[in-house]
Amino acid sequence: MEYTIENEYLKLTVTTWGAQVKSVLRKCDGAEHIWQADKSLWGYHAPILFPHCGKVVDGVIEARGGTYPSGQHGFARLMEHDFVDQTEDTIVLELCANEETLKSFPYDFRLVSTFALEGDTVHHTLTVENLDSEKLPFGIGYHPAFAIPFDDQHTFSDYELRFSDVESPLCLNCLPTGLLQKDHYYLGSNIQTIPIDEKLFANDSHCMVGLRSGSLGIYEKGTGRAVVCDISEFPYTLIWSKPGVPKFVCIEPWHSLPSPEGGSKSWEEKPAAAILLPGEAWSCTLSTAFLR
Repeated sequence: MEYTIENEYLKLTVTTWGAQVKSVLRKCDGAEHIWQADKSLWGYHAPILFPHCGKVVDGVIEARGGTYPSGQHGFARLMEHDFVDQTEDTIVLELCANEETLKSFPYDFRLVSTFALEGDTVHHTLTVENLDSEKLPFGIGYHPAFAIPFDDQHTFSDYELRFSDVESPLCLNCLPTGLLQKDHYYLGSNIQTIPIDEKLFANDSHCMVGLRSGSLGIYEKGTGRAVVCDISEFPYTLIWSKPGVPKFVCIEPWHSLPSPEGGSKSWEEKPAAAILLPGEAWSCTLSTAFLR
């Protein structure tokens, strides 16, 4: 199912499959800013990552005396979420622990996605509630894909990633297995922009840590049009696209990391975004402005 809300600036559509933002249309020029999930390239719009970001060792987690298969980025992006409520400017969906989730994650939880429109900004809040009788560790993150170019008069080379502050982006290495390695590299030195070109994602994503910037955006050179994510509350921000000519760019604020290469499979030992006691809840919000 799909649900839509709109205001004078934007029209927002979300889908219950994976609780994804499916479309953000800017009304003044008709620009579609969300990647439309062409399966020949990448079949998602803006998946949410829960109960972990990235990969885990051997594709399994060990918890509560059992071993459970857990693919990249967890299961929330691959499941139907339930409709809860809709108002003039909000949509609320939820995913609760069920027979399917218990096959890969032996915990009782509720994951709530709240989408809200405020002017030219979309807020997506994820709230995790621990409904279990024991503590609940989890990781969580966002993975929105923003379509480029914004119109037929531009090409990918007309765009750049732009930080709100000067950065020397320190990146954690997850090559070649997708698991966290012991080394790191810098994406640049004292820079504020990163050109979007065919080489940027030749070796997969870049996982930046310790950024000073409060925001990171995709800017159209010379026009002021941009998609800008508030990354201020997130310890890790990734950028990613498919190798070759980029038709979309993902800006991915995360609250946790892939498991380390050779690390423990124990869920209790994996670094978490939060560890909730029974009855506790935890939230984070990705706010994305669509500027003109």
